[in-house]
Amino acid sequence: MGTTVILLGLVSMLTDISSEAVAAVLPLYLTAVLGLSPLAFGFVDGLYQGVSALVRILGGWLADRADRPKWVAFAGYGLSALTKVLLVPAHGLAAISAIITVDRLGKGLRTAPRDALIAASTPGASLGRAFGVHRALDTAGAAIGPLLAFAILWFVPGDYRSVFVASLAAAVMGLVILFLLVPDLRPRRDAGSSTASAHRSAPSLRLLGHRRFGRLLLAAGVLALLTVSDGFLYLSLQQRDDLAAMWFPLLFVGTNIAYFALAVPFGRLSDRLGRARVMVAGHLLLLGAYLAAAGPLGGPAGTVACLLLLGAFYAATDGVLSALASTLVPTEVRASGIATVQTVVAAARFAASLGFGLLWVWLGRGPALYAVAAALGVSVPLAWWLLRGVERPAGATL
Repeated sequence: MGTTVILLGLVSMLTDISSEAVAAVLPLYLTAVLGLSPLAFGFVDGLYQGVSALVRILGGWLADRADRPKWVAFAGYGLSALTKVLLVPAHGLAAISAIITVDRLGKGLRTAPRDALIAASTPGASLGRAFGVHRALDTAGAAIGPLLAFAILWFVPGDYRSVFVASLAAAVMGLVILFLLVPDLRPRRDAGSSTASAHRSAPSLRLLGHRRFGRLLLAAGVLALLTVSDGFLYLSLQQRDDLAAMWFPLLFVGTNIAYFALAVPFGRLSDRLGRARVMVAGHLLLLGAYLAAAGPLGGPAGTVACLLLLGAFYAATDGVLSALASTLVPTEVRASGIATVQTVVAAARFAASLGFGLLWVWLGRGPALYAVAAALGVSVPLAWWLLRGVERPAGATL
């Protein structure tokens, strides 16, 4: 596996230690400490999930136009690191909502350029594996972050500010590695494409006219509309099983361990069987996670089943979707193509968070999850039909 992929994985690992340490305590902090209702939490969680949609296309377009994805990604990582400084003195819902918004804008700016760097440094036949390796390292950070939060709250119960300070240190380390060690790849120049071709129009708008790419956008958007955020699933488990607050961050760890273990195997499987097939089938795992979280049977078995299914879902869909999108667009607009898909998914998940918050208030925890599971069960065959033939079956790879 290329050095660039490993370095970008380390950057993402450190950044995820930072962001997931905060995310692991945020649902409980907002609901238990600040006293937000599930509907209010749905709004804040929607910001966390969906605000990045506002700048994802901009980040991809800038990376393609300047042919400098590294530095666009660096700006995004830097913006997110800045928010960790602001979290320490923050008080109240308004301040935290504003900080979360800025953090997610940074994520939106960096994600597509980073994925474009991965695609530019990897042979096409191994894209699924490369994205799997990156996501595995990324997810290692996502597991370490909640463990860090858990350790801090174990030794100093209720000290959320110490969690925020530790997250800042990890974010700065990731920035240093990106600045000093990640090469400044120029995908369009290296592919021999003319600069003018990328300047004629906004790449993301032009991509929407491609039929196969449009089908991917539609299928990904439909599935994302029924993707309930992790925070709601964890709150459901916490309420059903009456977990103590100090154990709450470990729910994130369970999901991320499963994601870490399965990201590379599912990436390699997508190289062999087809990325669209693996991505759509992965949503059946999400459906299983909903049923495990909604069911009346609590205890360790139900909780572990939910976390493993949720982690497997991310392993089968996250990096695989980016790998698939990168193969359906020309090299000179690759970052914009990835950004467009990610924007559709992020915007749909923003709507999903708001909608599920309302369902929780109206129907209650269990019925709301059952309703979303039923809708997802109908949508998976639809997405499968939409993506038939969107890519030629991948041949045998490593």
